[in-house]
Amino acid sequence: MSKSAARGAPNIMISGTPGTGKTTVAKELAQRSGLNYISVGDVAENADCLDGYDEELQCGILDEDRLIDELEDVMSQGGNIVDYHSCEFFPERWFDIVFVLRTDNSVLHSRLTERGYNEKKMEANISSEIFQVILDAARESYPVEIVHELQSNTADQLESNLDRMLEWIELWKQQH
Repeated sequence: MSKSAARGAPNIMISGTPGTGKTTVAKELAQRSGLNYISVGDVAENADCLDGYDEELQCGILDEDRLIDELEDVMSQGGNIVDYHSCEFFPERWFDIVFVLRTDNSVLHSRLTERGYNEKKMEANISSEIFQVILDAARESYPVEIVHELQSNTADQLESNLDRMLEWIELWKQQH
């Protein structure tokens, strides 16, 4: 029996540089699909999976091993939409599909400015997007056929992405 056949519903990863719309898409997809929304940042904070704080980038330092231990049971049950900027450290067996959201730099710059990111953090995130660091990491960490790059610049693209994801979920259910 395949990993996904053992679960009643798929596990979906929504990844991308901060500011690409991951949380908006993941929460809306969870609402429309009935799947469970998981914010890795919230889990890390609430379950004490942080190992310090990066003053320069103004963010917590994730203890990946502790986080994986924390999420193992819920992920093995299936039916989860996971929202986090990186995905390469998660076990491959967890995800049936990985969506990496991409955003044009001018749009991303505006979004990060609205969030009040400092110059160093903004520069790091925009550079990550320019060099498609997250997309490349996803492609290196998961079978290429389950990694999908989606543009996330406009409200129309957001709706199109949600429609595509919902269609994928329905197809998955039919096949499993």
